[in-house]
Amino acid sequence: MGDLTVLVLANPTEPQLAMLEQLPVETSIAVGERSGAFERAAGDADVIFNWSGSRELLREVFRMCPRVRWVHTRWAGLDGLLFPELVESAAALTNGTGVFSESLGEFALAGMLFFAKDLRRMIRNQAAGRWEQFDVDEISGQTLGIVGYGDIGHQVAARARAMGMRVVAVKRHALPAGATDAYAERIYTPERTAEMIAISDYILVAAPLTGETRGLIGEREFAAMKPTAVVINLGRGPVIDEAAMVSALDRRRIRGAVLDVFDTEPLPEGHPFYRLDNVLVSPHTADHTADWLERAMQLFLDNFERFRKGQPLINLVDKKLGY
Repeated sequence: MGDLTVLVLANPTEPQLAMLEQLPVETSIAVGERSGAFERAAGDADVIFNWSGSRELLREVFRMCPRVRWVHTRWAGLDGLLFPELVESAAALTNGTGVFSESLGEFALAGMLFFAKDLRRMIRNQAAGRWEQFDVDEISGQTLGIVGYGDIGHQVAARARAMGMRVVAVKRHALPAGATDAYAERIYTPERTAEMIAISDYILVAAPLTGETRGLIGEREFAAMKPTAVVINLGRGPVIDEAAMVSALDRRRIRGAVLDVFDTEPLPEGHPFYRLDNVLVSPHTADHTADWLERAMQLFLDNFERFRKGQPLINLVDKKLGY
């Protein structure tokens, strides 16, 4: 493949952009936060790399690029970025899946242990200078149910199995007859989500946000949960009906929730999640390791090498499905 032109939607001062110097010397690169920065290069652009641009900027720049063949976005979630022109185009779309999954796997495990060992009670007693012994739970032998059994789900499942947990999961397509999964002992189809939830002690929600998954976990699903169940959401906030979850938590219908994603971010002042003592709130930071930006950039560089050599791209997205 000959010389390539890459448009990078980003603040030019972001330090990780220095890693783009690893691209072949013949690569033309234009960087900017406004569409005007790409007026000269857009006509020849082969690749759009959306490092930190908005959906509106990406759409505007995409419309300027008649020959673009590949669009890559730093993030794994695409619900806030897709637009009709991109979905209907022949351009390949890839995302940041995998960059964040190991950290999220660890966070999910931490969330389960937070409730199993009642760490909030320990912290509260320590602050009060109170010596109070109480019983704690083991997660070994407990059942983890996973809604959205993709890369994040697999990372959590691997850690849960290592801790002696039983793993079941919901997946869009059931396994072929006779096939087995490395971690989940049973795979349910989406219409049987409530059935899986009813047997789960911990419920991980890691599904992408699409038209099919919005509000997927609602009143029916909360009613099916054990009163000791803990919900963990690492996917997208609106996959869970927030009002139904607040009600279930406030009424102690379930034991608790571990939340890294929300309907509105930042979480508004005065939101019930701040006051509920059976909720662990993470400000969408469970995957913010010290090197996550460098890892996200390295994924693009690796994929660029594949693109220029005509090899299959990593993390190719089904634009119609949205993941």
